Amino acid sequence: MKTFFAGLSLLAVILFLVTLPHAGESSSDQGATPVTLNVPILLYHRFGPVVADGMTVTTPVFESHLKYLKDHGYTVIPLRQLIDYYLKKGPKLLPKSVVLVADDGHESVYRYMLPIVKKYRVPVTLFLYPSVISNASYAMTWDQLRELKATGLFEFQGHTYWHPNFKKDEKRMSRPEYEKSVDMQLNKSKAKLEKELGVRIDMLAWPFGIYNDWLMEKAKEAGYVAAFSIEARHATEDDNMMKLPRYLMINADQGKVFERIVQGKAGRRNPVY
Repeated sequence: MKTFFAGLSLLAVILFLVTLPHAGESSSDQGATPVTLNVPILLYHRFGPVVADGMTVTTPVFESHLKYLKDHGYTVIPLRQLIDYYLKKGPKLLPKSVVLVADDGHESVYRYMLPIVKKYRVPVTLFLYPSVISNASYAMTWDQLRELKATGLFEFQGHTYWHPNFKKDEKRMSRPEYEKSVDMQLNKSKAKLEKELGVRIDMLAWPFGIYNDWLMEKAKEAGYVAAFSIEARHATEDDNMMKLPRYLMINADQGKVFERIVQGKAGRRNPVY
């Protein structure tokens, strides 16, 4: 009987020692879940020395964003790297990863954004609607886009052909007309960008952030593997790849406001599109 109780005592001691934290490990570390995906995608539109409209970010403010990211240990990664992770084609991302994108192809990207991007050597993805390229005075030319491509810092993706408002189109068009229009917007844009720039177009930014289940399925059918909204929060593991969130950046997003955005503490945001 003494031997039996001695064995129980020894077993209790062993179990106690096993449950103690290892050296350098606090009890709060035990059972901790690994860091999950939590990446802010920062969306810009226009740039300039002064604020020309609600979506202009001035060059000093944009540079302050990049300086903050650099000084505080953030890594600006290509959008493709994030999508490859979602598709299980790439490794886990570094903590404090950030993605930079710009919509529309405004000429201020070439004039004002490019020099700052080259200075900080950060990757940027541009979402373009090709109907305005080399046509509208406010847009870049194909040659300018090719120059951006040559830097190795810019990638290009789709933003439909002429940036329609799908909600309004659905109301004013017959169903067959609407479906034909959507197919054109998704496919013609893709074909034109691939032809002019020699790149693979498989991502889409929803114009005005408008999408629904049917549109997401049409985008998949057209060959897009990911699409992006303007929902203001970080991208996470649980997100649907056809409606990934992005923060629409405005000039007021500076200092502590910008800090809270990249930390995921911005709260409710209602920038005017």
